[in-house]
Formats: sequence, C-alpha cells, structure tokens
Amino acid sequence: MRSSSVVALLLLASCAGHAPRPQATRAVPGGVKIGQPYTVLGKSYVPADDRGYDATGIASWYGPTFHGLSTANGETYDQDGLTAAHKTLPMPSFVEVANLDNGRRLTVRINDRGPFVDGRIIDLSRKSAQLLGVDRPGTARVRVRRVFPDGAKVAALAPPPRPLVAPPLVAPSVAAPLVTPAIEATIADVPVQTVELPGPGPARGTVFVQVAALSDAGRAAWLSGFLGPIGPVITERLPSGLTRVRLGPFADATSATPILARVQAAGYTDARLIAPKPGAP
Repeated sequence: MRSSSVVALLLLASCAGHAPRPQATRAVPGGVKIGQPYTVLGKSYVPADDRGYDATGIASWYGPTFHGLSTANGETYDQDGLTAAHKTLPMPSFVEVANLDNGRRLTVRINDRGPFVDGRIIDLSRKSAQLLGVDRPGTARVRVRRVFPDGAKVAALAPPPRPLVAPPLVAPSVAAPLVTPAIEATIADVPVQTVELPGPGPARGTVFVQVAALSDAGRAAWLSGFLGPIGPVITERLPSGLTRVRLGPFADATSATPILARVQAAGYTDARLIAPKPGAP
C-alpha cells in the first residue's frame, strides 16, 4: 500500500488508495489473519475469511509510485511480485484472477488493501498486471476467485526475506527521555530542509516530517491512518492536486528526529525533516 514512491506520487494508469494498516488482527485456520473493520473516504469495510469468494468486476494496478513502501500487512511492496490489494480478503490469502477480455489467468497473493474506487475489486501489482495484460489499458474486466494453492505454490509466491534492521522506536514512557542515546548521537547529522510552505505560515522554529505528496485521496487516507500511531498527521491539498502528508509540527530537529526515525523504519526511507524558510509568512 503503491509510493521511493512516497514523494510526488503521480498515478498513471493505476491505482486507487489503500486502507489504514490494521492495528489488530484475529487468527483463522491456516495461520491467516484478518484485519479489523476500517473506514476510507467515508465508506466502511469489514474484512472476512470468505473462503468461497468469487466476484466479477474491474481490476486496476499500481506500480512504480508505490514500489518499496509498506503494504497494509506490513510487507514491503514489490511491483515485480505476484501480489495484489483487496478490500476485505485475509492477508495473506490467494486468488485466481481471470482477465475476461483476453482469457489469461494468474494466481496472486493478497498482501494489501484497496482499491477504493467504485466498481474496482482488485489492485494488481505491476508484474501481475503485465502477465494478465492489464498494464497497457490500465483496467480490465476480471473474475477474482479465492483459491488455496499447495505448499510449493505458496512458497513460490511468498515475499523474499526482509533484511535485518533495527526495530522501530517505541513511543517513550513518561519517565523516558524523548530522544534515546542512539538517536542523540546522530541528531546533529540530520539535515533540515527549508522550504516554502503555502497557506497559513507555521510558527517560526517549527519542523515537520515530510512523508509524501500523493495524487490519490484513498492512498492519502491510508497513509494518514498508518502514521497516526507515530505522531500528529497533517494533510494538505496542494494547488497541483497532490495531497501532502506530514507529521508535526515539532519545536525543533531534536524533537522531530525520533519521529523521522520511526517513519523511516516503517519503510518510508525518503521521509525528511523540513522547516519554513526564514521570513516565510
């Protein structure tokens, strides 16, 4: 969930947004987990283990603008993987997608939420769209059917092992300092970019964590929900049509740097610190 692709996302033939990452799950047989109900753009969705799911509708796809970002189940989106986003099916689960316009069929792994455009029932990865012949037209009529592949197929569709990284910072307790010793040593090295910020000017000395500028309202809603537990989220519609997503404001780089570290640890490695230019209104 498509987007690194977090900055200046320009969706071409693909994509609708993705839902807030589930904050809790419940297990069902086979180790599959189901997310809690969620709301995007005023519409509510209830994930369910629908083992007989079989639906016909429109498929879209999402690719370079989201490559490398976190999906709704916490994996890293790989535009070259055989994956897809679905609004309610468990993550992970598997579906067979049949392109009704050309007869092609493909089994893909559900690891994300979306698409949130009326009439669309699945958002394919770029590779899946290419194999099904959906990439050039952008959308296609499809039949999506829940399947349960054997162990070899499941292993073939599994995501590659993630590299070992330091765990993300947790919110400090009342007694704990805001900045951990490991972060204190690097605060001086974190650049703060000064930029023109349209609209009412923030107080001087404030710093923001710039995360993304998105062209899709659903994706912006997903990202806002994902970032909510990390810090205060600000979304702003720009004259260009993009929606900018930031965290803040923070008093200075010292207080903003731990938040930046958590955002980057969550997969948004292009996130950066920004501040209004001196003298900006």
